[in-house]
Amino acid sequence: TDRLEQNNINTDLDKLTKLICTSVRDVMRSSVLLCPQERKPSAVVGSVEHTLEERISMYRTAITNAKTAGESTKARRYERGLKTLQSMLSSVRKGGKINEAEIPPPVSCGVPDGPPRPPAPAAGAATPELESPEEHAESDSAVETTPVSMETASISMQPGFDAVIEALEKGQPVDLNSLPPSLSAVDLTCYSSCVGVSAAPEAPVSQSGPVQPKTVLEALEQRMAKYKEACAQAKASGDDRKARMHDRIAKQYQSAIRSHKAGRPVNYDELPVPPGFPPIPGQQAAAPEQGFAAVLETANKLASNEADAGDEDEEEEGEKKEKETKEVSSQQLEFLEGRKKQYMKAALQAKQKNDVEQAKIYLRTAKGLEPMIEAARSGKAVDISKVPSPPGDEDEDFILVHHSDVQSSEKAEEVYSQLSKLLQEQYEKCMTFSKQFTHTGNIAETTKFEKMAERCKKSLEILKLAQNRGLEPPKHHFEERTYRTVRIFPELSSTDMVIMVVRGMNLPAPHGVASNDLDAYVKFDFPYPSSDQPQKHKTAVVKNTNSPEYNQSFTLNINRNHRGFRRVVQSKGLKLEVFHKGGFLRSDKPVGTALIKLEKLETQSEVREIVEVMDGRKPTGGRLEVRVRLREPLSGQDLQTVTERWLVLDQS
Repeated sequence: TDRLEQNNINTDLDKLTKLICTSVRDVMRSSVLLCPQERKPSAVVGSVEHTLEERISMYRTAITNAKTAGESTKARRYERGLKTLQSMLSSVRKGGKINEAEIPPPVSCGVPDGPPRPPAPAAGAATPELESPEEHAESDSAVETTPVSMETASISMQPGFDAVIEALEKGQPVDLNSLPPSLSAVDLTCYSSCVGVSAAPEAPVSQSGPVQPKTVLEALEQRMAKYKEACAQAKASGDDRKARMHDRIAKQYQSAIRSHKAGRPVNYDELPVPPGFPPIPGQQAAAPEQGFAAVLETANKLASNEADAGDEDEEEEGEKKEKETKEVSSQQLEFLEGRKKQYMKAALQAKQKNDVEQAKIYLRTAKGLEPMIEAARSGKAVDISKVPSPPGDEDEDFILVHHSDVQSSEKAEEVYSQLSKLLQEQYEKCMTFSKQFTHTGNIAETTKFEKMAERCKKSLEILKLAQNRGLEPPKHHFEERTYRTVRIFPELSSTDMVIMVVRGMNLPAPHGVASNDLDAYVKFDFPYPSSDQPQKHKTAVVKNTNSPEYNQSFTLNINRNHRGFRRVVQSKGLKLEVFHKGGFLRSDKPVGTALIKLEKLETQSEVREIVEVMDGRKPTGGRLEVRVRLREPLSGQDLQTVTERWLVLDQS
């Protein structure tokens, strides 16, 4: 009877063992089905194609979850990464090669209901150093993706159950802690195989760390201080990207603190949590089984903050550029319409004076502005340097009133003459500056100087009218005006460089030639387009003087953006040679050389130099004045600030 009972017990135990193993195997397989990344890819494990297929599936899941959570910026970033992965996979399947370093990094699949919070360690736990997104990505990629077979795991669990069953048979006490891990551990293993990272053993807990905060405000300030400290450390180590990331997170906490003090609700789930920090009072800590996933999600959030901020910066920059373009278009439209009105008004005035031909010219010019106006209305850029200048007014356009009994003193006539001269100079100066800014496309400055010129013209009309009526000169005063001007030579094209040899001063005479008998000329070779094909020029010969006046200009053909031309400007300069013209059967004798440095052309449109004439390395005492002009500087604009006295007639 005892043997029969023992056999029945053994049979029941065998059935129980098989039942437990079967149940565990079923649970494991169901867990595998719940993990989308566990599906066996078609490619060989460990190959580039296998990696790309896993990343594509990972990015698709992340995109779906990001859209579900309403994170459009993150979804767009994942979609860009997905397109890159798909193109790489297509290239690999066609036999092409790709740069594995350019494969988009792994991302957390995310949770549609909101990112999980990292686990809160016990009070007194050590605060680990904040890990940057780059370091986290490197650590993720450094860990091998080695999913564990569920069948192998279930077989390895069987000896644990056998030991428990054997202890039960002998009537010994059983330690439940020795049983294989629960289903939560199975889920954790599945999650780690999904994201391609194996769970690392927990670090030993030390006795130092952040103090458990008593209030929400204290917790927020504690975390903000930690991120500010991490930002300072990153700046000290020269890691600007990490410093910007930590600074941005610190500002998030600063904003949350302001909201909390003002009594407004704060979304704590959006605030990244420094590793090892205790939870905020009143907030639930992450469940232990979600710890690994929460850490991954938090690290992914830290990594995505920089990219999201970059996307937002790009969007803001695009919006700013679009706004600036609209403002420029509206300014151009207003400018063009005003110029058209000026020509229409001038045509009407010419017609009233019976000058039909001039009226037709003004009318054609006004009509010619209509295509530019239409382009500006449609938002297109217009080259305002091609816009004609305002219609000019000649002296005969002023209103003349003749009085036979007008008698003016000589002193009044002198005052009228001086005032008229000053106003005319101011008018011409304003028109010159207006044209210069027109060529640079600066509408605001162009309009400003045109209005100043118009005021000068009206003052001239008032002055002329008062003089012809025999009145005393109008009251006037001088103001100190400060304005910015741009130096440009609109008569030159962008491919012109003008070299003007002005004069020589106290040039040395060669041996055997008296100073008064010096017949000097200057020649130069400009080494562009190459030293083998320089552009050669020389001045005329000025006889019988050692201080010749040349005032000769030579136009060279250049390419402003050519590397060879920039090299000549920045390093070589312009070398000039002075010669004495020989007579019959006599060769020309060298007098000396002069070198003009051209680096200033980078920021100035004209370089004026008075340089020493050298005999080898020895100064000769002679000098040469040379000017070099471009239409405008090679880099930027030649802006100058001018302060001068400005004549203003008092309004009576």
